[in-house]
Amino acid sequence: MSARDEASVKRLTLIACILGSGIVLLDGTVVNVALPTIQRALGGGMAAQQWVVNGYLLTLGSLILIGGSLGDLFGERRVFVVGVAGFGTASLACALSPSIGVLVAARALQGVAGALLVPSSLAAIVNTFPEEERGPAIGSWTAWGAIAGVLGPLAGGELLAIASWRVVFLVNVPLAAGCVALILTAIPAGAVRERDGRRIDYTGAVLCAAGLAGPVFALIEQPRLGWSSPGVYGPLAAGAALLGAFTAYESRASEPMLPLGLFRRRNFSAGNVETFSMYAGLAILFFFLVLFLQQIGGYTPLKSGLATLPVTVVMFVLSRRFGALADRYGPRLFMGVGPLVAAVGLALFQRIGLRVDYVSEVLPALLVFALGLSMTVAPLTAAVLAGSEREAGIASGVNNAIARVAGLLGTAAVGAAVASAFTSSLDSRLAGTRLGGAARAAMAAAKRLPLGRPDVRGLPAGQAHLVSRAAEQASLHSFHLGVAIAAALVAVGGLVGVAGIRNPQVDVCAEECAGGQLVGVSSPEPLAVHAAHASSRK
Repeated sequence: MSARDEASVKRLTLIACILGSGIVLLDGTVVNVALPTIQRALGGGMAAQQWVVNGYLLTLGSLILIGGSLGDLFGERRVFVVGVAGFGTASLACALSPSIGVLVAARALQGVAGALLVPSSLAAIVNTFPEEERGPAIGSWTAWGAIAGVLGPLAGGELLAIASWRVVFLVNVPLAAGCVALILTAIPAGAVRERDGRRIDYTGAVLCAAGLAGPVFALIEQPRLGWSSPGVYGPLAAGAALLGAFTAYESRASEPMLPLGLFRRRNFSAGNVETFSMYAGLAILFFFLVLFLQQIGGYTPLKSGLATLPVTVVMFVLSRRFGALADRYGPRLFMGVGPLVAAVGLALFQRIGLRVDYVSEVLPALLVFALGLSMTVAPLTAAVLAGSEREAGIASGVNNAIARVAGLLGTAAVGAAVASAFTSSLDSRLAGTRLGGAARAAMAAAKRLPLGRPDVRGLPAGQAHLVSRAAEQASLHSFHLGVAIAAALVAVGGLVGVAGIRNPQVDVCAEECAGGQLVGVSSPEPLAVHAAHASSRK
């Protein structure tokens, strides 16, 4: 192959990988903005909104490590094509869904495809570019992934303004088709070596997915069924048992999807606990803030998408700089102080009222939160990977999976708390008030959609005002509770960083991990690249 042809292959491969992972990131942020619109169209209340998000995160988080193993066994090019094609097909199924149940099932299939797509897109870059060119290539992959995350809320808000929510999913189909064509055209079949002799941990994958599904189902459905229902405590107990079985199996498996030996390293264990706390808080904030701004604050989907843009802008500007500082002074300081600063930002959301003022209430909280997040993500990812050079790929994959599972469990658990607080607050505010049958029915309907305005059409004016006012105040109370829990989780992450992290004696190259887990799978390559730079300085 001539040098010109080789350069063309590299360029088109990078474009295909950026497009493939970008579809996943674009879809995730678009769907969050579209949740209130989907709820109005298909019903189901807040539980349905949670399932639309968590159905995807459940399969993605539990299978992403298996996705990387399948790429090793069958070849990243082949798995990449299957993942992208599967994501496009599942997106079409989402767009055509006639009911909320079908939509949730299609979202779960999207998660399966994403678990194949994301690891294989990075692996294709690693296998196509020589070592000295991988750093810039992965940097471009990371940067464009972050850009896709930024464009998601904006594109989603605009699409919802001019078309149906179904277009939010349909837009993935031509993008996926173009990506498949690029992969088949640009990435030679022999560009990725297929490695035989490895076994895939299917048993571990099933135990992990089923174990996570149990508590997620219980937490989402608890407000509707109650803790005393077998439909809640049964899945909760079964999930706990299956997760215990998963841990036991992984400790004995010859080729586990989750090598438990990694957790013997202090920084790896503490870093992943902090990852769980930080990314649970992050997911909780974005999930409930978008719902509150649209359903209570009266924001359009586009405005609610634009509202969170400052977090991404601050991350773009500051993350790499804090990564460089962490390389100089060690990650412990930043992993301790950063989450505490972010928790202060989350605490500032307690100032939000029913008449949301963006400049004075939302923006300051987001800026402080973004500052703390920027201080944390690069040092956190680098600290997790430091000392794992020989197993950097799996260490990175585990950290990514934990970040996804944190969002899954965080939104499910806090969703249960928010729903319970809303119901209790609504009942207490209307206690002793004589309401007609229609008003009581409106109250019952309102309890299925915390952080929402009840439908009071047809009620007498006095009762309509009472029910609406009580529901708004209950929504504000429950939103404050949800964000307070997120603040506590993030603060705990900071305490773990202070107490658990030790500054490593080797270069961790935090500057090269600026995106953290916000852009798919963090790369093992920065460690190798930085090690080469370090050796050249000696």
